[in-house]
Amino acid sequence: MQVDTMVLNQAAAFAVELADRARAIALRYFRAPLELEHKADLTPVTQADREIENELRRMIIQRFPSHGIFGEEMERRESSSRFVWVLDPIDGTRSFITGIPLFGTLIALAYDGKPVLGVIDIPVTAERWIRVQGQPTIFNGKPCRASGCKRLREAKLCITTPDTFVGSYGRRLEALKTSVRWVRYGGDCYIFGMLASGFCDMVIECGLKPYDFMAVVPIVEGAGGVITDWEGNPLTVDSDGNVIGAATKELHAEALRTFSSQA
Repeated sequence: MQVDTMVLNQAAAFAVELADRARAIALRYFRAPLELEHKADLTPVTQADREIENELRRMIIQRFPSHGIFGEEMERRESSSRFVWVLDPIDGTRSFITGIPLFGTLIALAYDGKPVLGVIDIPVTAERWIRVQGQPTIFNGKPCRASGCKRLREAKLCITTPDTFVGSYGRRLEALKTSVRWVRYGGDCYIFGMLASGFCDMVIECGLKPYDFMAVVPIVEGAGGVITDWEGNPLTVDSDGNVIGAATKELHAEALRTFSSQA
């Protein structure tokens, strides 16, 4: 699946504008008094989440009125276009609320349900990963690469939280944890940036939504890594949200074997 390079480059330049705007709003609210609510699934949301998504939607509709929009906080904007913007205004809202600076904004552009452009922006640390299909992942203006780790016993594994791994998922996770060098918890989208930049070797998550993972797919792949669902299938807007990313295809394959042995 190839999308016209000129179209993608235009979309990438626009995605930078979106990320800049989201960063400005997030920083205005960070470590300031917040009105906290809980959604039906009990996940927290703040006025910052809603203001960022509302502004990004306004900008997209103005620039690309035919495109669809799938965001975390508002109703999906359907469209006949093959392009859909996938937005997570603040990935890591719990970190944001508690003053921890590792939250980020995720921006993806999908074509026929598959991500062709991704942005991870970390407002407080001013770090940004961006990647367009067919090009390398760029971190703050320079190409970055995954670590190249090929063996599970040498791998540094990052997970946002073990709390979501229950039942058979817990057994799978334990098998993986005991096979790697060590495990680090916390980080949300930031750990996918660390995977792309070579500081951790593997990330595993479960129960994510498309706006949690669509942006990170191009970024991990453009840095030489591999990222799929737990069955090894490509990630799309229809994936189940169980995600595994690794620095190399060899590490990814070994992790999947270890993981599936406990299914």
